[in-house]
Amino acid sequence: MFQQVPMVEIDGMKLVQTKAILNYIASKYNLYGKDMKERAIIDMYTEGVADLEIMILYYPHMPPEEKEASLAKIKEQTRNRYFPAFEKVLKSHGQDYLVGNRLSRADIALVELLYHVEELDPGVVDNFPLLKA
Repeated sequence: MFQQVPMVEIDGMKLVQTKAILNYIASKYNLYGKDMKERAIIDMYTEGVADLEIMILYYPHMPPEEKEASLAKIKEQTRNRYFPAFEKVLKSHGQDYLVGNRLSRADIALVELLYHVEELDPGVVDNFPLLKA
């Protein structure tokens, strides 16, 4: 459609745009909540993850003189904003998952984020036992 990648052909349909692809796959494989409320919460958490992911993805491409400040901001945001928020969600929810009682698209996005952050700030997850688990 937009002559771009990623493009996925699934169920006889060609899909482009990452969010559209991920939403379709999540819906198809029951990773997108049981109702609209859960779906909205999953979207909220997934977009929160995306905010930090964007900073991480831009980091390697920054001019050398901006890298140190960028890395410091990523670490500060991770330790003081994002990880505490997700740790609090898991604690208040009392489950191993962010939404409901089963794996969702939000959990997968969070695990991916944990790996990316760990590459830039080894051991940071040690301060967040529920995220580490």
